Amino acid sequence: MNQMDAISNLSDDEHRHLAFLVVDQFSMLCLAAAMDPLRSANRMAASKYYRWSLVSLDGNPVTASNGMELAVNYSIDNIPKCDILFVCAGMRVDVPGKNHMLAKLRERVRKGGAVGGLSVGTHILGQAGLLNGYDCTIHWENRASFQESYPDANCTGHVFEVDRNRYTSAGGTTSIDLMLHIVSEDFGAHVANEVANQFQHERIRTNMDRQRVGPERDLSGKSEKLQKAVELMAEHLEEPLSALEIARRVSLSLRQVERLFLRHLSCTPGRYYMSVRLERARELLRHTNAPILDVALSTGFTSHSYFAQSYRNHFGCSPSEERRANA
Repeated sequence: MNQMDAISNLSDDEHRHLAFLVVDQFSMLCLAAAMDPLRSANRMAASKYYRWSLVSLDGNPVTASNGMELAVNYSIDNIPKCDILFVCAGMRVDVPGKNHMLAKLRERVRKGGAVGGLSVGTHILGQAGLLNGYDCTIHWENRASFQESYPDANCTGHVFEVDRNRYTSAGGTTSIDLMLHIVSEDFGAHVANEVANQFQHERIRTNMDRQRVGPERDLSGKSEKLQKAVELMAEHLEEPLSALEIARRVSLSLRQVERLFLRHLSCTPGRYYMSVRLERARELLRHTNAPILDVALSTGFTSHSYFAQSYRNHFGCSPSEERRANA
């Protein structure tokens, strides 16, 4: 009997149930990208191995960020037994009943239950204190503020992370990759690949794949040395590395690094590094309440005036104007 035949003959008690707690203004794409691979996996295995439920804080319908209203199966107080409870959030994390939601998530973990966060759902798990000491990930736009708020969590910036009974993804299509990882563990790589093919998902990304972030360009297929140099920049924002040090760490001469950046990114390493630092500063200004001086220091600027001038040159407004516009 092959693996899929064995799965098809499982008893009801051996099936897996995944629940999705949707929070007001959640991402519909993120949710669909998580649920549909489960449906497809059932189809590939000719079984009903995966079951799923939708949950809201009070059992009432929830509105997605695209304006669509979604009916749910349960409230957070009467969720039936499930293998993983995923929190799916998007535009808002401070919602009515939040404290009760955080308490229920903590209660679930105390009882040994697994939890997950899709996109900004990771932020809610962080608020509940459930990611301290765990690898996790979140959408790149929210990563800086998450790291500032929850320094005890290791937010990697990968497309998804699975650390013991914590499951997190960066949102969007990365939900597919997380679910395909789960399908691969349950059904094997062959079934996961069949499901990926159904969705024209060209490549199943692993938890070691980095998500693309704001100022970064698609470097796939380009020089590994260039990719490594860009990663070093992203990892060293508070204390920027010199161009010479970056060259040393990627085992190239300074001139070779400069040529790589000019050829593939049409700018010098210094200009690119500055754009990465300023993009991170903008994330912090938009998504945290950190003082502007702290934002400057955390992105490698020791002078407030130089930070303000660099920010205006790059974005056309001052840091204080940016914060007021997004208040």
